Amino acid sequence: QVQLAESGGGLVQAGGSLRLSCAASGRTFSSYAMAWFRQAPGKEREFVAAISRSAGSTDYSDSVKGRFTISRDNAKNSVYLQMNSLRPEDTAVYYCAAKAVTTYSVHYYHPSNYDYWGQGTQVTVSS
Repeated sequence: QVQLAESGGGLVQAGGSLRLSCAASGRTFSSYAMAWFRQAPGKEREFVAAISRSAGSTDYSDSVKGRFTISRDNAKNSVYLQMNSLRPEDTAVYYCAAKAVTTYSVHYYHPSNYDYWGQGTQVTVSS
């Protein structure tokens, strides 16, 4: 069982930066691939970024590639999302997700692939 808690959301102007954090409970954090998803009003939850259990591999959606960076610190049971050059279309609730894995793959792009979710943190980018 893993409990996830996101923080770091807020209101920022276009072009600005935010860093989201996700703290996980439990002793087996390094057994989980981690990801960030987002959901805007009236839209489906969409994949943003993922990182392997060892942090050796990452993957991003095309819409954030080159602007966002996912990272993790297994010693701190935490995963992060550094968001730069933010755009109004990045406005959404951002969710942290965990998937129990035995491999080092990050190719899990659908919300149904993930086992645990945080409550979400709102990111609003003004134009």
